[in-house]
Amino acid sequence: MVLLLVKPASDARADPTPMRWAIIGIAIAFLTIFVVVPLLNVFAQALSKGLDAYVAAIEHPDALAAIELTLIVAAISVGLNLVFGIVAAWAITKYDFAGKSLLITVVDLPFSVSPVIAGLVFVLLFGAQGYLGPWLQAHDIKIIFALPGIVLATVFVTFPFVARELIPLMREQGTQDEEAALSLGASGLRTFFKVTLPNVKWALLYGVLARAMGEFGAVSVVSGHVRGETNTMSLCSSVRSANVCRPSYRAASASESRLRVLSPSSPAFCCSTNRSARSMPRSARSCGAGFVSSMKKSMLPRCS
Repeated sequence: MVLLLVKPASDARADPTPMRWAIIGIAIAFLTIFVVVPLLNVFAQALSKGLDAYVAAIEHPDALAAIELTLIVAAISVGLNLVFGIVAAWAITKYDFAGKSLLITVVDLPFSVSPVIAGLVFVLLFGAQGYLGPWLQAHDIKIIFALPGIVLATVFVTFPFVARELIPLMREQGTQDEEAALSLGASGLRTFFKVTLPNVKWALLYGVLARAMGEFGAVSVVSGHVRGETNTMSLCSSVRSANVCRPSYRAASASESRLRVLSPSSPAFCCSTNRSARSMPRSARSCGAGFVSSMKKSMLPRCS
């Protein structure tokens, strides 16, 4: 008996093997060069002075204040984004009403507006010379260069993420599950918590966590960069690195490190660079922060 070994025919729809390996190799090389290597270098620079210096920098009062403010802003922003995102996604996917296209456009608006411009809008609206500034001053309400302004700026930039994560998923799932639950006698709230929410929980989790702790542009405009009061972790790293009058790769790496671990890397670096800046001549320390101080001086008479 002769056994004939027949090679199975390859799938005509599949790409050639060399092309597949080339595409995979290009993707891995791109991620390695532009993501993995820079991140590894970030953490290597963050720990270059040793773990003791790293921990000591985290315990600096400015760093602790920045961490506390960032967590407070993130908690408030996540709560507001959660409520708005669910309500907006539910309205867009479950109902037909006049102005639905306008609502979708408004949800997408922060994606097309620069965060710096968004912060400037809040300054022009709530600043001392803004539209609501005199009324706010008369009632001793401070928004710009205070916690409310930072929260407003963060919410404006981050609120579309929840809705934009939920809308495609809820559209794909349709309304059959909710209709079945209602037909079986479940209440609206019970249907939401037992049927709708479990189906969208992972998209909702991703949406509420997106950028809540890393927003810089809009927050930089409305915060005033007051050390120990209105500096978030990203602002802390930026201001401290600017205080060194030379290209500071390590300070910039600290900012990126903090964003990746969602907490202490940036304060560690921002305060370590602050100590190195204090050892330099006064003229050298001031030149890096000249732009920030000049911006504050030009804005304070008009906007706060």
